[in-house]
Amino acid sequence: MKSFFKTFFASFLGSTLLLLVIVIFLISSLVSSIASSTETKVTLKPQTVLYMNLNYDIPERTSKNNLSMAFSGFNFEEIDMAGMNDIMNNIKAAAIDPNIAGIFLELSTISTSSANLEEIRNQLIEFKKSGKFLISYAEAYSQSAYYIASVSDKIYMLPDGMIDIHGMASQSMFYKHLFEKLDIEMQIIRPANNKFKSAVEPYFLDKMSDANREQNSVLLTSVWNKICDDISKSRNISVETINKMADDLTLMFDTQAALDNNFIDGLKYKDEIIAELHQLTNTADNKKINIIKNTPYAKVRPELYEGDDKIAIVYASGQIIDGEGDETTIGSITLSEALRQARNDKKVKAIVMRVNSPGGSAVASEVIRREVELAAKEKPFIVSMGNYAASGGYWISSSSDYIFADPNTLTGSIGVFGTVPNLEGFFNDKLGLTFDEVKTNENSDFGSLAKPMTPYQLAMMQKHVTDTYDDFITLVSGTRDLRKTFVDSIGQGRVWSGTDAIEIGLVDELGGIEKAIVYAAEKAGLANYSIKEYPKQEDIFESLFKTETQEYYTKSVMKEKLGESYKYLEALESLNKIEGVQALMPFTVFE
Repeated sequence: MKSFFKTFFASFLGSTLLLLVIVIFLISSLVSSIASSTETKVTLKPQTVLYMNLNYDIPERTSKNNLSMAFSGFNFEEIDMAGMNDIMNNIKAAAIDPNIAGIFLELSTISTSSANLEEIRNQLIEFKKSGKFLISYAEAYSQSAYYIASVSDKIYMLPDGMIDIHGMASQSMFYKHLFEKLDIEMQIIRPANNKFKSAVEPYFLDKMSDANREQNSVLLTSVWNKICDDISKSRNISVETINKMADDLTLMFDTQAALDNNFIDGLKYKDEIIAELHQLTNTADNKKINIIKNTPYAKVRPELYEGDDKIAIVYASGQIIDGEGDETTIGSITLSEALRQARNDKKVKAIVMRVNSPGGSAVASEVIRREVELAAKEKPFIVSMGNYAASGGYWISSSSDYIFADPNTLTGSIGVFGTVPNLEGFFNDKLGLTFDEVKTNENSDFGSLAKPMTPYQLAMMQKHVTDTYDDFITLVSGTRDLRKTFVDSIGQGRVWSGTDAIEIGLVDELGGIEKAIVYAAEKAGLANYSIKEYPKQEDIFESLFKTETQEYYTKSVMKEKLGESYKYLEALESLNKIEGVQALMPFTVFE
């Protein structure tokens, strides 16, 4: 027996060591391959076409972590998933780059909201002033893709393609009946007058309240009217025609109607588009067209910002949570540190905070807002609102010097709520679990999920949430120079478009991040400056072994596989991030 165990452990140890060596070898090979791929030199030739395929969930900035290549079947070619920062700067640079002949947009479905789409679209309009060509092609255009394509000199589509113009809708998922089946009671605490703060409605209703339906209708109408107006001006199509086509779904099933009504300029196959690009670039038919994608072009484009003085761009993207954040969440610790670094950097003369957030933890929002306040006392502090800057997203923006928003930005939602689940029925009746307790003080059991809150505990929570809402409207009243009663009237959890927000004083000016940067430079008295981005991004070597990295790419794969359906899973997942009093936007917009 002794001999057996000796042999067994020797064999086990040998096998384990061999496996460990193999794993280390594979990881080393993986990292070396990725590293070498990122060091590939990019060259730019005359008559090059900047190729843009934006058919992905566009982040606010390009990730420096190229680990996504490791999940592509060991294909180490750099994946072209540029962020808004590089997309915007690439278009801007292409207009002045003598090697760029024009831009070719190949679009299908773009997973970003109307505000970001509008910023890209406006930058393309600026690009057209250079006189260089801008053409678009798709086998089928989603509504968001067509909105961008509509500024092109020529819009082409596959003869059997479609344009999915159908208007806009917002959708909320309701959990009331699910909780009833599971014997789960969600104890809701919110200020009595927060009738528009509908983030809690899914817990106790099975459809929208009248107030929520009203705010959704006003918001969507504002955004949709802007989209229709923009398309109308670019394509010389009446708004009435656009709405009729959307109502009847005509463009989805009748390609000739798309052509006859000037939505497109031609029905072509891909080889015909390539032939046209040959002509536009004066490239012989037997020669390859010089093409460059967004990510590699970002490495060789002309310098847009030069100077020793710097403007800091601080990215605040995602749901606001307590603690550390990542590329998709705003952590109070992470963003506060980034703001302190920008404030303390003597070369940074102004700060632009790019906010793209539906809100989240009220405590985390206040931690971040305090850092905004401190920074604004020392140097110009400008906020650029992206797709969302609602609830906590507005909270962290409120102490800035000046706020820019896109016309289609969703902002406001000045309101708070708290939720405490009571799982007593679920544990007792569904799982057969019961609980007993001893305690030293009257409320030692506060926060227990296995029993309902006592009337006293509920009253204390109600007071805390009401006080937090009062803090919110007092804050906005002071920072925006508005009467507190007026802030309450436009608050109560109501979401506004950027266009409407400027009318009620929540926003100072309409415009994207480019406009915010120019304004910040003027306030700082800078003629020449460079850009410094915060928070610092981790590269692949720093994040390779992190659990968060694994979760991030798992989500990326799920988004790719589930498409639009991922939004429903994401809504359920967001429940896990709700802790404490929340300032969170209530619904999802579908375009």
